[in-house]
Amino acid sequence: MNAIIDAANTHDIAPVASRPRRKTALVGNPAPDALDRFNATLGQFGRVPMTLEELAASAHRLAPVGGTAQASDWIVRRMRRALTIGLMLADPCWEPSGRCGEVAGIVLAYLRSTDDLIPDETPRIGHLDDALVVEAAWPLLADEIRDYLEFGRIRRIEAALRGCAENDFVFTRADWQQARHAEAALVRHRDAVALRSYLPSARTPRFRVC
Repeated sequence: MNAIIDAANTHDIAPVASRPRRKTALVGNPAPDALDRFNATLGQFGRVPMTLEELAASAHRLAPVGGTAQASDWIVRRMRRALTIGLMLADPCWEPSGRCGEVAGIVLAYLRSTDDLIPDETPRIGHLDDALVVEAAWPLLADEIRDYLEFGRIRRIEAALRGCAENDFVFTRADWQQARHAEAALVRHRDAVALRSYLPSARTPRFRVC
C-alpha cells in the first residue's frame, strides 16, 4: 500500500499564475455555481479562492499544447493520494482522529460529485480540480494518512503471525498503537543489546595454579 501514496512531496502545489486575461479555453466555460462549489470546498481547508483564469493558467502549465496526452504526474500523484484517503475512510477498523474524518469526507464528496468544475473525461486535465482539492486538504490529512499506512503494515504482520487473512483479522487503532509501542520497545532493546558487552562489568581475577 505504501506505493499508493507519494509522501515525499507533501508540500508542493499546482503551478498557478495569476493572469486575469489568460484564455480559459482549456478548462471550458463551467457554470458559475460549479466554480463557487469548488472554491467553497477549498475554503473549508483554509485555501483562498481561485479564479477561472488562475485555474486555466494551472491547466496550461500542466498540459501545454503539443504535450503528452496523459494526465500530468502532478495530477496522477494527487489522485493516488485520493485513493488512499478513500481506503482509509472505508476501513471499518480505522477511526480517524480529530477532524480528519470530516476533511476526508469533504474531499471524497467533491471527487464523487457529478457536477465537476472540469468534467473528468476532459483529456489531460479532467481531474485537475479534483487534484487541487486533494492538495488543499493534504496538510490536514498527511499525518493521518502516514499513520494509516503504518497501521496497515502492522496489521498485515499481525495477521500473518496468526495465520489468517488480513480482512478476517480484527485489528483496531488502539491495537495498532499498542503494537507500535511494543515494536518501538523491541527496537530500543535490540539497539541497547548491540552496544552492550556480555562480559561482567568487574573483571574477575584469573584462576592460577601455583
